[in-house]
Amino acid sequence: MIDQVIAWLAGLPPAELYGVIALLAGLENILPPVPADTAVALGAFLAAQGAAIHPWGVYAATLVPNVATAAGMYWLARTAGRRFGETALGKRFFAHSTMQAVSRLYERHHFWGIFVSRFLPGYRAVVPPFAGAVGLPAYKALPPMILASALWYGVVCVVAYRLGANWFAVKHALAEASTVLAVAALLVTVAIIWLVRRHRARQDRAG
Repeated sequence: MIDQVIAWLAGLPPAELYGVIALLAGLENILPPVPADTAVALGAFLAAQGAAIHPWGVYAATLVPNVATAAGMYWLARTAGRRFGETALGKRFFAHSTMQAVSRLYERHHFWGIFVSRFLPGYRAVVPPFAGAVGLPAYKALPPMILASALWYGVVCVVAYRLGANWFAVKHALAEASTVLAVAALLVTVAIIWLVRRHRARQDRAG
């Protein structure tokens, strides 16, 4: 199956191939299951195989739409998220105490919290809207998002290009990195749950 996909992509004109990569990279922040990592890795791999695309072009086609949609989700949540949170449905999804705890975490650790979270599967897509929903200013929210995306996709692009002789070597490297990041995401989740519960307990004692 993967060989057929690679053959199909390799046969696309450069503009269309860049477009497919850009589409997948942009959709990642809207539909998290979309494999943006695989898209950029595959593009860099095809560039190493002699396709009529350049690794820097692949990098740009990934980074620009990914950052653009992350910023778009941030602004959407910033403008509409609070109103949604005040509705009955919003209150079910975003408990007030939870949002307060998340807001405090963002205020205290906004740069490194957002920066690190953008590397973690499962968190990458929810960081921008949560930053917007809690009202974090753009000058605090967007720089770590942009920097994290620039570094992550740069690393994936370089690794895939240098391992361009074998797609399965590229896929194996991605799988290993994803496993490590998934474990890190689990640890972060446990830490966040603990912090939220501690915050609620303090509120209950204060109340």
